[in-house]
Amino acid sequence: MDPVSFFLIFLAIALIGAALFFGADFTSGIFRRRHSGGPALLDGFDEPVASLPPVLLPADAAPADVDRIRFALGLRGYRMDQVDQVLDELRDQLAAKDREIERLRAELRAPAQSGESRP
Repeated sequence: MDPVSFFLIFLAIALIGAALFFGADFTSGIFRRRHSGGPALLDGFDEPVASLPPVLLPADAAPADVDRIRFALGLRGYRMDQVDQVLDELRDQLAAKDREIERLRAELRAPAQSGESRP
């Protein structure tokens, strides 16, 4: 291999390395140093900023509220079938809890109503 070819290969590798280094956006903070006054260690990525409103349930969520939940799609999001399975299970558990509460309330009302009819 002649010296010119070796130099051109070395130059190409150096340019690709520089492009990758500066393409990683050195100034935005990926390789940011700690501001705590401690040792100058690499800090990593910042926490992601949420650009969408949070998905919230009402305080007294009903099974129908769970059915209305919709999550935004993301590049590296959760598997939709697993999320749907968990939400279906949550909806079923809420419905069962509501039925049990209503049954117990009916049992409490039954003796009170029969006691009122007696003199």
